[in-house]
Amino acid sequence: MEDHLTTYSEQLNCKGIRPSYQRVRILAYLHQAQVHPTVEDIFTALSPEIPTLSKATVYNTLHTFVEAGLVRDVNIDIDAQHYDIILEDHGHFKCSSCGKIYNFHLDLDQLTIDGLKEFKIHKKDVYFSGLCPDCQSKTNST
Repeated sequence: MEDHLTTYSEQLNCKGIRPSYQRVRILAYLHQAQVHPTVEDIFTALSPEIPTLSKATVYNTLHTFVEAGLVRDVNIDIDAQHYDIILEDHGHFKCSSCGKIYNFHLDLDQLTIDGLKEFKIHKKDVYFSGLCPDCQSKTNST
């Protein structure tokens, strides 16, 4: 774990971000969990280890990471912002029953888009919702 923390510190340094213990641990959590967490998820997971951690610190850290290109924000929920450590283009599927968010491969360059010829696109997100296989099997067995 210590080697990974050094790597995360170096990542932050390369982006011009001071690698405080809290920032390093938040980045480590994102790499290890890879579950599209919210601020609340990260706070809940790390606050037992870092009693001085606040939700504001988590939020501000994530904002800094997004601005530096270390993390993507995922706009799936109306109620909560999710964060993704995977920076390569991909889509997201959110199960409307269990709430889990899945990644799927997507070639955004091959996606046909009509009606935006004169627009300058800054961000591309593809998001689907429905039932994951686990929730489908639960629904079918009842």
